[in-house]
Amino acid sequence: MKVAVIFGGISTERNVAIAGGRSVIEALTGLGYEVMPCDPSYGKDFFVKSQDLISDISKFNDLDELSGFSTRSYIDAINSDDFDNVDVAFLVLHGKYGEDGLIQSLLELRGIPYTGSGVKSSSMASDKSTSKTIFSSSGILTPPWTLLSKSELSNDELTKEIRKQFGKQIVIKPNDQGSTIGLSIILDGNLDDIKSGLELASKYTNHIMVEQYVPGRELTVGIFDGDALPVIEIVTEDGYYDYAHKYTKGKTNYICPAEIPDDIAQFTQDMALLAYNALGCSGFGRVDFRLDDEGQPFCLEVNTIPGFTSQSLVPMAAKTVGIEFPELCQKLIEIAIKDFNNRKK
Repeated sequence: MKVAVIFGGISTERNVAIAGGRSVIEALTGLGYEVMPCDPSYGKDFFVKSQDLISDISKFNDLDELSGFSTRSYIDAINSDDFDNVDVAFLVLHGKYGEDGLIQSLLELRGIPYTGSGVKSSSMASDKSTSKTIFSSSGILTPPWTLLSKSELSNDELTKEIRKQFGKQIVIKPNDQGSTIGLSIILDGNLDDIKSGLELASKYTNHIMVEQYVPGRELTVGIFDGDALPVIEIVTEDGYYDYAHKYTKGKTNYICPAEIPDDIAQFTQDMALLAYNALGCSGFGRVDFRLDDEGQPFCLEVNTIPGFTSQSLVPMAAKTVGIEFPELCQKLIEIAIKDFNNRKK
């Protein structure tokens, strides 16, 4: 079986996606698959240029660094003759153009099965405001939020209005980015910090989410083949779970299973599945929560292509229930082909 591992890409999470792609390529090669590495940022030349990619996962790719790539390259890559005999695509693309339904659309048009969620679910999950609206309508508790456009940032009273609406503890982030890129947490209501947070988020998006901060613990739940994996608690050495804490060794501890009461763990898993299913996701994913001091989990978002090295959170949780990384990759391929065949009926 020929598997195209599609990784890298042109989002600010390019380095993370390169690291994940290399892990998947190694696992599938070890299982005997014919593996074709594909970084679609190289267009029709991907076959040669994707072979030996390395990355420094500790830094994200800034916008200047990514400006030399073209979105047209994705079309050229997937439309190339190299994909004629591909049986399935394994997606390890994060953020824009990878997790938002666009690469999925190209593969659908070529009739190639792919791992993870479909076009519509990927699009809804990548739009934080849309997904939170669906959470609320499904009875899933999520922190209060509002969505702003770049044009609203010129309003001199905006920062005061935000503080009045949300209080002093505020989260500001791009509406369509991952890996906490462009995220700010303000805990004292400082108006200058709110303004700086809005400006930072606006560098990465045209739509900015402002959300009420929930004090408490950081939890996440992996979903695999329709089942919730054990809850993981994320404990940072200092500060909050930003990009540096995610991808710098030693800055964060992961407790799996989380040391929380069984009823809270079960309820969090139930809410994770409800959120995942409300968006119509499939294959696998990860649902992030904040657990307040009363033991109430607040759902933040669903990641349809979460980090996927052998040390990432979903593989970590899967390992605790006896699923090693190569087996996890193989099962995702099997699910992708089964889902594709079901859609064709």
